[in-house]
Amino acid sequence: MSPRPRKVSDEEVFAATHRAMQRLGPGELTLSEIAAEAGVTAGALVQRFGSKRELLLKLSQAWAGSGDEFLQELARRHKSPLATLRAYAECLAELAPSPEALARNLAYLQIDVTDPEFRVHLLASSRATRTGLERLIAAAVAAGELRKITDPKALALTVESTLSGALLTWAIYREGKPERWLRERVEAVIKPYLRT
Repeated sequence: MSPRPRKVSDEEVFAATHRAMQRLGPGELTLSEIAAEAGVTAGALVQRFGSKRELLLKLSQAWAGSGDEFLQELARRHKSPLATLRAYAECLAELAPSPEALARNLAYLQIDVTDPEFRVHLLASSRATRTGLERLIAAAVAAGELRKITDPKALALTVESTLSGALLTWAIYREGKPERWLRERVEAVIKPYLRT
């Protein structure tokens, strides 16, 4: 006898988990909340993943290499490497549709930073994103958008650090929309390297 087919895929459960995480902090997030979002029972999630922690670890693992893939997808939708970089800055603002939402995201980041099992996936994701940024900046140099003296590795690190800090500073100052705030910060970073 073959096993009963699953009602929802792991990817659908991960998407539902992400949606629940957008509304709920780590202390509020339960398997019941995730199950309701996914349209399954909490028992089904326990049977499949074991616990909320194991589900979140599987989610982190699934997303670990997605940073570079996300940048490649953005590049397919934009006309130039710099347009892609600007779009990436605006996409990061989705982590902060409000100061409260950013605070929730930071609470999950605290777990990623302090728990060794989660940190492995955070590090893989961050490295993949930085590699994607380096590739994007090198493409901007090759396309003549940035000056030839530009060091893609150094500029990628600066862009990464600037955007991470810009999320926090937007939550502090709350001046304008987060998309504009992040876009302006990335523009300031790349301005000295632009070919005029």
